[in-house]
Amino acid sequence: MSDAMDENAQRTWLDAVKWDDKGLVAAIAQDATTQEVLMLAWMNRESLQLTLATGDAHYWSRSRCALWKKGETSGHIQHVRELRLDCDGDAILMKVEQIGGIACHTGRRRCFFNLLDGGRWVVRDENANGVVAGSAVLASSDKLPT
Repeated sequence: MSDAMDENAQRTWLDAVKWDDKGLVAAIAQDATTQEVLMLAWMNRESLQLTLATGDAHYWSRSRCALWKKGETSGHIQHVRELRLDCDGDAILMKVEQIGGIACHTGRRRCFFNLLDGGRWVVRDENANGVVAGSAVLASSDKLPT
């Protein structure tokens, strides 16, 4: 395939994404084996292109205004097995193999560990086997842990 065709094909799939006014799209990482939702982050065109080119998840850090490869410093890399675009074109779903079993910057398996229970957030830390390792209750006025 010629370079021009490659560029045209790339432009087509990238243009199908509905980028927000900052040039970003929400990206959900889901475990390819267990189907567990691991995290949500943001991607720009470059990070999505890098993800496809390398097979490893790359994101855009809104706080640092920089590209980052998931696991670059921690070793908790996400090997992307499948990319999907939602029906509206404004969210990406990545089915990943999570290396090291940790996706969250807090050291947990996933970022979605706060469960709303009776109007209060209950922190549920589950290990890879689904066993609750501990819990704490936050009042609605408390800040969620980071």
